[in-house]
Amino acid sequence: MNKKESLRIYREMVVIRRLEEHASQLYQEGKIGGFLHLYIGEEAVATGVVAARKPQDRLITAYRDHGLAIACGIESKIVMAELLGKATGCSKGFGGSMHMADVDLNYWGGHAIVGSHLPFAAGMALRDKMTGSDGVTICFFGDGATNIGYFHEAVNLSQVWDLPVLWICENNQYGMGTAVERASAVKEIRQKAEGYGIPNERVDGMDVLKVHDAAAKAINKVRKSSKPFFLEAVTYRYQGHSMGDPERYRTKDEVTKWEKNDPIGIFRRRLIKDETATEKELDALDQEAMEEIEAAVQFAEESPNPTWDDLVNTVYVEGVG
Repeated sequence: MNKKESLRIYREMVVIRRLEEHASQLYQEGKIGGFLHLYIGEEAVATGVVAARKPQDRLITAYRDHGLAIACGIESKIVMAELLGKATGCSKGFGGSMHMADVDLNYWGGHAIVGSHLPFAAGMALRDKMTGSDGVTICFFGDGATNIGYFHEAVNLSQVWDLPVLWICENNQYGMGTAVERASAVKEIRQKAEGYGIPNERVDGMDVLKVHDAAAKAINKVRKSSKPFFLEAVTYRYQGHSMGDPERYRTKDEVTKWEKNDPIGIFRRRLIKDETATEKELDALDQEAMEEIEAAVQFAEESPNPTWDDLVNTVYVEGVG
């Protein structure tokens, strides 16, 4: 990875972190409604994987989707506007936190029902297979989703039908408030793929370079074989499952331990050690990211709310009936 790409990824990780921090504050001020699932601590997974994909590769994920939205190219101000329910958001303010999407960027959302998007991923991969496209469908989901029927149905069919899907489990240690070892028969989620004969791998999801390398190899393997691959990224969320989570299921010491292994800090130290960038350069990128998010908040707060016409005009498609 060259210097330009490395610095772009570093800045992107910081933008995601700052956006999530501001979103937390805005939620507590009552400016963001509904649910809010923050991505703080998991930034290396989204940025590392997306940097390895090609334009024809689709991405689809669950409800913790802000980080992927930015990594896929949705501007931070558009993401922030959607969080605030504004007409300038990527879903015109109707989707909110859990329904970020932009099909022009091959980012297919943001799905609120746990595991429900996995069959969609299988379907999109089937479409590519039937049309002769060399696109890979990259499907993100949490460890909790692997205990749900949707997961087993979709993963099974992907192997039965030789579908070009990269299944990516973001194992952040907890399905809501339940630790993996209390809910899963296997501690390493990747082992669940073995029951379907799908090759698999586990990667340190806190190290963006390791994630990028593993994702690049996996995507290439899927593209060449037109068969599924399962990648488990071991990561950690520093905040609760959602903003209403009292976090009684884990200790502060546990969170602190993981925070010392911060993905942004790991990458920053690596860039300096390898002499890819200086402290001054990275500090400048930190400042740029902060200014971008402050401007994004201002843009979102000044944006108009959706109108009644906006609402009714999104129910049907013109000319179809």
